[in-house]
Amino acid sequence: MIYFVTAIHTDSGKTVVSAILCKALQADYWKPVQCGLPADTDTVKSLLGNTYSICHQEVYRLKMPASPHVAAKAENINIHLHDIRLPQHDQNTLIIEGAGGILVPLNDNEYVIDIAEKFNAQVILVSNHYLGSINHTLLTCAELKKRNLRVKGIVFNGNPYPEAEEHILRKTGYKCLLRIKPEKEVNEEMITRYAIQLFEQWNE
Repeated sequence: MIYFVTAIHTDSGKTVVSAILCKALQADYWKPVQCGLPADTDTVKSLLGNTYSICHQEVYRLKMPASPHVAAKAENINIHLHDIRLPQHDQNTLIIEGAGGILVPLNDNEYVIDIAEKFNAQVILVSNHYLGSINHTLLTCAELKKRNLRVKGIVFNGNPYPEAEEHILRKTGYKCLLRIKPEKEVNEEMITRYAIQLFEQWNE
């Protein structure tokens, strides 16, 4: 099984959610396009602390913390979807982390969400609460539905906002997979704690 972790915008918590998924499902991790350093692959490695999850090398590791098409241009690189090929994951579940939101450009014609579509991955959407996040979440879900992509569910990240969450779940028909509250420190213990919660309700 392949899951694609995306979000309603950048810095929503995709990397933390990806680490939680890897821990809960004993899955491998892969971020095909990395923009900015330190790399999220290194962060996930440090948070997992296990030997069963393989963190695969990026196809593109770019230095500039910007949209992939901008970061690639700064290094005279062209990103092409056809060059992004699945790593060997030996039938393990694979967690793919996107870059930014779903319509972040890879190049002039292709977008981050096209990676999920290429590999027929189920989408896991991270939504964090701020003024305007309901709109951003519903717009993202509308695009996922338009593309007929399978969505496993939504992870809400941040201070609880029951009214917003209820509205989003009702309008989209998607399930809530997990709620992550603000944490003083993101570490292996925190990842394990949420992984247990996620695993317990994964197939409900």
